[in-house]
Amino acid sequence: MRVLFIDSTHVRLSEKLKQAGFNVHYLPDTPIKEIIKIIPNYEGIIIRSKIKIDKSILDLAVNLKFIGRVGSGLENIDIEYAESKGIKCFNSPEGNRDAVGEQALGMLLTLFNNILKADIEVRKGKWVREGNRGLEIKGKTVGIIGYGNMGSAFAQRLKGFEANVIAYDKYKFDYSDEYVIEKSLEDIYKQTDILSLHVPLTEETSFMVNDKFINHFKKDIYIINTARGKVLKTVDLVKNMKSGKVLGAALDVLEYEQVSFENLHSSDKLPEAFQFIIKSNKVVLTPHIAGWTEESNIKLSDFLADKIIKEFT
Repeated sequence: MRVLFIDSTHVRLSEKLKQAGFNVHYLPDTPIKEIIKIIPNYEGIIIRSKIKIDKSILDLAVNLKFIGRVGSGLENIDIEYAESKGIKCFNSPEGNRDAVGEQALGMLLTLFNNILKADIEVRKGKWVREGNRGLEIKGKTVGIIGYGNMGSAFAQRLKGFEANVIAYDKYKFDYSDEYVIEKSLEDIYKQTDILSLHVPLTEETSFMVNDKFINHFKKDIYIINTARGKVLKTVDLVKNMKSGKVLGAALDVLEYEQVSFENLHSSDKLPEAFQFIIKSNKVVLTPHIAGWTEESNIKLSDFLADKIIKEFT
């Protein structure tokens, strides 16, 4: 099978496919318009986030048997249309779940202990202790929405902190274990102190966390988002931070990201809500790097290669 690499990946993926007998063409720097011309020649394509595989491209890819995405989300693939044409779609969330779990925990600790603010102050010669008195995770209720690879990895990391970890997943059942207690969404609303989002971006989850959603919570809450930016409506987050309903936020992803996740500052005027969160010391921000470790770079490729090889050899 001829496989076209549209995006750059760890060398492990192409090596494993070659060893399994696939004919690999690694062309990550080729312009999209050129990719479209040659895509009919391939039975498989490997992508990350460079291109959206929509109906128009799928119609051109007349010999395509599979699409492999190096990562967890599949929102840049029209999965329903691809599967209607007999095209298999693979991803590899197992490869970066450990990294995402650690990142979510690290961001929460950073937020609770004022680490960014304190670091800046110390570097300026300020020694502020009382003004940086932190919070403990122990005894807090962490509500996880979406209990797949990422949500479960975060729950595992919380085990030693003696928090009350609960989770809601609309599409999973009977998953209570030593790390988490399965709950209804109503229980999440009633009990949560810290809300962590681990859902894919779909029509159903787009801006799921909005003003109405936030105000269902009985307590004032902290929000962690290591899922996708457009799951959380930023203007509603800011509104509820100003009112005190949201006490703080840890955001690895932002709704303003483009498909390539690299053009946030390309516009002349940044959104007002974004200006608020970048100035707030109650917000911890990272540039979509949850899941972006040296180890996950290899594991993402390993898991994806294994799935493709199992299916086609």
